[in-house]
Amino acid sequence: MSRPIVGIIGNSYEIEERYPVHAGGQMNSEAVAGVAGCIPLIVPADPRLLSVNELLETCDGFLLTGGRPNVHPEEYGDAPTEAHGAFDRARDAITLPLVRACVERGQPFFGICRGFQEVNVAMGGTLHPEIRDLPGRDNHRMPPDGTLEECFALRHTVSLVPGGVFHRLLGAPEVLTNTLHGQGVVKPGQGVVIDGHAPDGTPEALYIQGAKGFTLSVQWHPEWNAANDPVSRPLFEAFGEAARAWRAGAAPVPLAVAGE
Repeated sequence: MSRPIVGIIGNSYEIEERYPVHAGGQMNSEAVAGVAGCIPLIVPADPRLLSVNELLETCDGFLLTGGRPNVHPEEYGDAPTEAHGAFDRARDAITLPLVRACVERGQPFFGICRGFQEVNVAMGGTLHPEIRDLPGRDNHRMPPDGTLEECFALRHTVSLVPGGVFHRLLGAPEVLTNTLHGQGVVKPGQGVVIDGHAPDGTPEALYIQGAKGFTLSVQWHPEWNAANDPVSRPLFEAFGEAARAWRAGAAPVPLAVAGE
């Protein structure tokens, strides 16, 4: 059987502020191919170019990537402000219904950073535009200077719910992760289980209770050094197994046993 196809949600950018592209980070593709064992396929997330139904029929799973644009606050009932930053409404129009469809079908997805936030919004949850402004919260944003290695360096722990899905999958009650985000989950959406927190209380890991398949999502960036990092590798390996099961027509793995 050929490798499963994982649709990697691309972001819209402009090269030199004049040439528009749909792009995805090379480390996402490397993690999908080298660790999950799947074929990486960059998805131009724009409803003018493709439909959610076409994606569901083409791909076996989806990687909801990070990205500089944020989910538009109108999607969770807030008015946009300067603090909300840049947006990508075309991506919103694809990913939010895609998440809901995958939850219903049991088709696997893995949410990362913005993808983590998209999952929460898709299920009816809310976000805060700048969590570092909240009392008692830390600055989780990417360092403004430094090498790529310094930007993606491990910076804080994540405490996992004892006996929860992430605890069982990762084999530890606490893990060390990087952090490169400004926004964060405030109100969890319907069925969203927060399964891990940063030391300041920021939600860092989630899954959808009662979903038929793999819905694990994290606020950090496990695609960095995924082949070698002891936290990243099992996440991508489990995601790859779920995509292979979907491609083979096997019953989706329930979240209750996904980490066993």
